[in-house]
Amino acid sequence: MNFFSLLLLLLLSLSAVQGKAGEQGKLQVFVSILPQKYFVERIGGEHVQVAVLVGPGQSPSTFEPLPRQIAALAAARLYYRIGVPFEEVWMGHIVEANPSMAVLDARNGLVLRQMESAGVHSHSLEPDHSPQGEPDPHVWLDPLRVKSMLSRLRDRLSELDPRHQADFDQNYQRFAAELDALDQEIRQRLSVLGSRNIMVFHPSWGYFTDRYGLRQIPIQIEGKGPGGRTLARLIDQARAEQIRVIFVQRQFSQAQAKVVAEAVGARIFAIDPLALDYPANLRRVADAIAEAAQ
Repeated sequence: MNFFSLLLLLLLSLSAVQGKAGEQGKLQVFVSILPQKYFVERIGGEHVQVAVLVGPGQSPSTFEPLPRQIAALAAARLYYRIGVPFEEVWMGHIVEANPSMAVLDARNGLVLRQMESAGVHSHSLEPDHSPQGEPDPHVWLDPLRVKSMLSRLRDRLSELDPRHQADFDQNYQRFAAELDALDQEIRQRLSVLGSRNIMVFHPSWGYFTDRYGLRQIPIQIEGKGPGGRTLARLIDQARAEQIRVIFVQRQFSQAQAKVVAEAVGARIFAIDPLALDYPANLRRVADAIAEAAQ
């Protein structure tokens, strides 16, 4: 279905969607991925209704919104974007669907790291911020960056719904304290690791590993799996660094990760950067990394 067809569908459903939104009396917010839904609901509380575009098991790299999702955007007061790949293609269409909708970029004010570049797998624990890589969109995987992101979300929600500014600020202060505690908990959990290298299929975890003094070694680079020679180098590196666990995520094929795992006697363990319950998920990831290093 082309975009003109989507616009037609939007017009046909506009009155029904707006009527529903008016009855609910809540601030309608759209987000790109599930962790953002958790964030907006923690700050907005009972005053927001949040819709997420990329659902469970879907990849932000290949996602295309459904016509009903584009139509529902007509009722949104705010789109909270975060920089995942599908936004680059679809943000223009999303704004066309509702020109009066505010757009807040979660990356505003943040220093972005660069994605690991092909063939860069040194033994240094310094983060790879080489200019060859693309900006890393996975900013939500560092709880202290999230705290900074959400201060701006609080301010924007307060602009759109000033009646509930005090609630938004109280919710933010409570969640910010939880994020500080989560950061300290993870820092303590990972402080005693012998090996500080983790091997991952997709390089989603750079902000997390930078924060906690780790280094991710990705199998996939720039959205592509490795060729034969690169795969052989990865196997050699995994052996040299005694990698015992390779972390994968369900949004991507695990075939090449399994090749490396079988070659070095490692096991495969799934961790999800897109899980909805943000604190529980980061604790699970920290526990998995700690156990893998034993």
